[in-house]
Amino acid sequence: QVQLVESGGGLVQPGGSLRLSCAASGSILSIYAMGWYRQAPGKQRELVATILTGGVTNYADSVKGRFTISRDNAKNTVYLQMNSLKPEDTAVYYCMGSITTILSILPIEYWGQGTQVTVSS
Repeated sequence: QVQLVESGGGLVQPGGSLRLSCAASGSILSIYAMGWYRQAPGKQRELVATILTGGVTNYADSVKGRFTISRDNAKNTVYLQMNSLKPEDTAVYYCMGSITTILSILPIEYWGQGTQVTVSS
């Protein structure tokens, strides 16, 4: 059993910053990719950023230069530093981890419960 728990969401004014955290716990053998996705009301869930074990990152064009993803492999934790936030960044942000466990040597995607980010004046 694997759990991903996000924290750090909230209400922020346009131009402000927030830092999201996501900690994975449970019967983890290894974590490959970790990432952040978001879903705004009435829209499909979309990729925000991903990071591989070695630190290779990938960003959606809409957040490049404003958001930074990082991870602490020792703590099984991924972070998303969000700067210069815009109203269109408002969404529920979900953490994802591609994880192997004692029950599955093939990586399985696990998801957090989501954290609300609202950018509004």
